[in-house]
Amino acid sequence: MRKRGWRTWTVRGLASLLALLVLAALSAWLYLRASLAQLDGEHQTAGVAAEVKVERDADGVPLISGSSRLDVAYATGFVHAQERFFQMDLLRRTAAGELAELFGAKALPLDRANRLHRFRARAEAAFLRLPAPERALLDRYAAGANEGVNALRARPFEYALTGTMPRPWRGPDSLLVIWAMYIDLQGAQAPRELARGWLREHSDAAQLAFLLPEATAIDLTLDGGAAPTTAPLPERAPAWWGAQPAAPLKLAGADFADSVGSNNYALAGSRSASGAAIVSDDMHLGLQLPNIWYRLALRFPDPAAPGGQRHLAGVTLPGAPPSVIAGSNGQVAWAFTNSYADLLDLVELGADPARPGQVRTPAGWETPREHLELVAVKGAAAERMTVRETSLGPIRTVGARSYAVRWIAHDEAALNLDHMKLETVATTEQALAAAASDGIPAQNFVAGDTAGNIGWTIAGLLPRRATAPLAASFPLALDGGVPTWSGALPYADHPRVLNPSAGQITTANSRQLMGADYALLGDGGYDLGMRNRQLHEGLLALGGKAGVRQVFDAALDNRALFIGTWRARALAALDAQALNGHPRRAEFRRLLDTSWDGRASVDAVGYRLARDFMWAVHELLYGRANEAMKELDPKASAVAASPRWPAVVARLLDEQPQGWLPAGHADWKALQVAAVDRVIAALDEEGIALADASWGRRNTANVAHPISMAVPALRPFLAAPNDPLPGDAHMPRVAGPKFGQSERLTVSPGREEEGLYNMPGGQSGHPLSPFFLGDHAAWVEGRPVPLLPGKAAHTLRFVP
Repeated sequence: MRKRGWRTWTVRGLASLLALLVLAALSAWLYLRASLAQLDGEHQTAGVAAEVKVERDADGVPLISGSSRLDVAYATGFVHAQERFFQMDLLRRTAAGELAELFGAKALPLDRANRLHRFRARAEAAFLRLPAPERALLDRYAAGANEGVNALRARPFEYALTGTMPRPWRGPDSLLVIWAMYIDLQGAQAPRELARGWLREHSDAAQLAFLLPEATAIDLTLDGGAAPTTAPLPERAPAWWGAQPAAPLKLAGADFADSVGSNNYALAGSRSASGAAIVSDDMHLGLQLPNIWYRLALRFPDPAAPGGQRHLAGVTLPGAPPSVIAGSNGQVAWAFTNSYADLLDLVELGADPARPGQVRTPAGWETPREHLELVAVKGAAAERMTVRETSLGPIRTVGARSYAVRWIAHDEAALNLDHMKLETVATTEQALAAAASDGIPAQNFVAGDTAGNIGWTIAGLLPRRATAPLAASFPLALDGGVPTWSGALPYADHPRVLNPSAGQITTANSRQLMGADYALLGDGGYDLGMRNRQLHEGLLALGGKAGVRQVFDAALDNRALFIGTWRARALAALDAQALNGHPRRAEFRRLLDTSWDGRASVDAVGYRLARDFMWAVHELLYGRANEAMKELDPKASAVAASPRWPAVVARLLDEQPQGWLPAGHADWKALQVAAVDRVIAALDEEGIALADASWGRRNTANVAHPISMAVPALRPFLAAPNDPLPGDAHMPRVAGPKFGQSERLTVSPGREEEGLYNMPGGQSGHPLSPFFLGDHAAWVEGRPVPLLPGKAAHTLRFVP
């Protein structure tokens, strides 16, 4: 009887526990359901003056129609916030250095780095400087965002998981989102300067000129200029060359070390089937869920538009001022890539114990202003941080040195709402003029119009320099005689290209100009240039009368033209002598030869081996230098100092100078064989057989909601499938596990119904939404979907 009683109570206890678990799961599911966006019905509000309709198609892509631009801005804020408020919050907090308030002390290092720039205070001041109509637009957007969050039946699920509450959205927050993009797109320039400064201090002038070329024969520029003559090869390498780090480093080829993006390009009407220009854009950024962009179409009255109605289609950035970032207004289409102009200087400062509290700048002694910043920390007391700011910018200390950070993002003219001008331009020339003053991080701006004209310029503020680009790309020594920039370059002086004879324009983060206008931009870390060359030549191969789909497909080109040259080097090094008695090398060579289709294909073992071989050579030559640079800044490296390093090393492998051969290697062939052995050893350490080392096994999507880092147990519900991805750096189809084409957009203005689109995720940031993953599978496959929203499946009306 006693045993039966225990069994009964055990069963009852287990049943009760199971019931509690089911109840908890049901409660969680119901809570999540309560925080889903409203898709249908009527919403009465004081935020609109007349009815506004939000018509979503089956994929959640909305057409927002209203009788005024302000009403449409309100509805855009409502929709953005209901689908993406946590994303918006992360962007403003990133810029302001306020992430620790959500995530605790582990976010403090990032907060400290960004709080140095005091972007919260700058946003408040910049907002007050805006013209009244622009402040009204941001206020109306903010009102819509706040009403959208408050209309949810439960707060967004991320706040429940972090135990926090959403903070109301304000007009200045939209400016912080733009500054978050400054950090993302220009934040690597300080580590780059530190890396170049280390190289300058540890190399002589001749060695430095060879190691840091300003251009190579790979570069293909918009002005058609030839690359400058290559620097002579010095007799001897610097002392650090070829020295190995104190601690073995992970093979660089195992990481996506080339996180540089994007592509934009245009085909003139003389080359298109319709006679209108075709503009294409794929911006390469860090990938997560939800995707950074939100696709939509807007419609509102505009007497200057065809038919009196302005139609906008493209991508928006939730939280940013409510306009289409890249897309079409029915008359002109436009696209962006990061310019990599030189937009930041580190200016060395002096100190003297006899002058406490003062610093010496190139202009003389001054007393920095001090700002006390309180950094809120979840679960702990706020951290007190004092920011010292000179006339040149805030002070950053690196080791024993102090620098003033002279960054164009600190300029009062760095932000404005001139991007809104693109909504109403009617020609490419008008678009180029409007884009120059755009208050965004300096971008390559490419546009095309219905008449077939195409053009390029730099959109965004540029510094006015009186210094040669090479000299300005290092930290500026206090008594070095190289001045920092002074003021901004007049917008009318921004370089531009209109209707080039080839009928096409391409930019892909590489050097844009070889002529005199190069000095206006400088070099803030241009890409090697192979991607742009491949894209340019791929478009030329289309000939005339190309269609939108052909132009879209140019971004999917994953031919391994660049890595193919490194494969050839590995094959040459693995000759009969190198293979004798080394079966693993022989297998390596066989796979290079047989598992190779000339592309970065997911099944290609040869591609991965050739790529890893290149990076192993890099580490044999730059390993000690990389270790030393990372002591200055985690992002400082030889790659940051010069993305053109592969061209430098290729020249050495071709010329094989004895004075540059690292100790411990009999000749340059032996060094390359040692690189092959290093790749084999790295794969052995990972437990991967050579025959199984496919590129897709290495290049696997790792795209997840950021909250999954805080709550790893939820990752299965908050991540995209781990798909193997074709593509890589140095080719148009840039693809890495967490970095790549954040969208693909191709459109001909006036023919938006033919426009094509992809993005790695859906419209919503909510895992229970049918729009959470959206067309992610289509993005993986390179299968485009229509740019414009389809037939309305859901209609939400806002009525006053």
